[in-house]
Amino acid sequence: MTPTLTPSAGSLAGPAADERCDRCNAAGKLRLTLAGGSELVFCGHHANRYAEDLVKIAVQYTAEPEFTWRGADMMSNSSN
Repeated sequence: MTPTLTPSAGSLAGPAADERCDRCNAAGKLRLTLAGGSELVFCGHHANRYAEDLVKIAVQYTAEPEFTWRGADMMSNSSN
């Protein structure tokens, strides 16, 4: 296994106020960065609905401070 160094979630910018969900166009609550550097933004509903699949493709994430993403624990556990 090759370790990957990524900045802590707190050092990355969450979705901007005007960013919209890539699935339904609602306000973005979660930003995911993929291995190739691409980013996806999801509303709270879709972020949590697809959490199990999203943690498989994301290398890092940031969320709005008031939003609790269901995949956060899965991301933490996969890096240990």
